[in-house]
Amino acid sequence: MTANPVVPVQRTRVVPLYGVLPVHGYDIASAVVLRMLDDEGGRGTRACGLGPGEPVPYGVQPVLVAPSTVYGIASVEAIVQGWPTGVVPRPWLVVVADAPARPAPAGRYRLRALGGRLAGTTYLPYLPVLRSVERAEDALADAVVARAAARLRAQLEGK
Repeated sequence: MTANPVVPVQRTRVVPLYGVLPVHGYDIASAVVLRMLDDEGGRGTRACGLGPGEPVPYGVQPVLVAPSTVYGIASVEAIVQGWPTGVVPRPWLVVVADAPARPAPAGRYRLRALGGRLAGTTYLPYLPVLRSVERAEDALADAVVARAAARLRAQLEGK
């Protein structure tokens, strides 16, 4: 069956809710956060990954992903200081624990100082499974990661 050339085909483009910007480079933690925020099929209908310098699409909530190291938080600080206010919504920050401990005092201080420039900050606990998986989909099969994903989505959606 061929398409009718007279009647235009209506295609609806789904605009994702979240644009994930890895602060410290695209790694397994960023890939897992992207998949956590996306739908279960992983088709990019709820979250899309954004590369360095790529503009945030209209209507998309930017989400910065950074490790809990001082270097990672300092990188967030540099990005947020240059963030275009009034043009793009303030970003959410997802801090991914790189060890089973709190961020270093210098990192915690910087996070408190940045609080007013962010839409919100949420923390992912240390997820040891991220050290042993090849793909983000494999990590999401873990029960601890699945619970962390549900909490992350609830926090970003204000539930």
